[in-house]
Amino acid sequence: MSNAVDPAELSEDIRALIWAYTRRLSGESQAVGDLTLSQQTVLARLHQAPGATSAELARAEYVSPQSMSSTVSTLVDAGLVAVSPDPRDGRRRRLDLTDEGTAAIEAVRAHKADWLRGRLVAELTPAEQRQLADAVVLLRRLLGPDTTPTTPSSKGPS
Repeated sequence: MSNAVDPAELSEDIRALIWAYTRRLSGESQAVGDLTLSQQTVLARLHQAPGATSAELARAEYVSPQSMSSTVSTLVDAGLVAVSPDPRDGRRRRLDLTDEGTAAIEAVRAHKADWLRGRLVAELTPAEQRQLADAVVLLRRLLGPDTTPTTPSSKGPS
């Protein structure tokens, strides 16, 4: 009897599981406030990269500049994002989170972290939690040396 693992099957299982967790965490974030997922994504990106422009955000999210402009306008109107001229290039309009914007994205992240922490405690024994922690080390290694996963505490995407 072999303990060999089929790398093709394992890769598909990991990909599918990551997709399912991403979807679930996105669903959990809808429980916080009235922000859409696209609005939350913009807030998370600005938390990670203050001073980005609407065009930069559109490229990063693979959406049209018009779509991003609409999302940003809604966030500005809500008082979550502030627009100011770039001190180095007055033609550019930099976007930054307001204190309310920072609080909003931190609330979303806290809710998702609480959900996952609750699931870990409710569903896994301490030994299983240790196994999962060991697996996380391996998953990080799979990302490669040039990729450092960001966490909410390091201002990564929500």
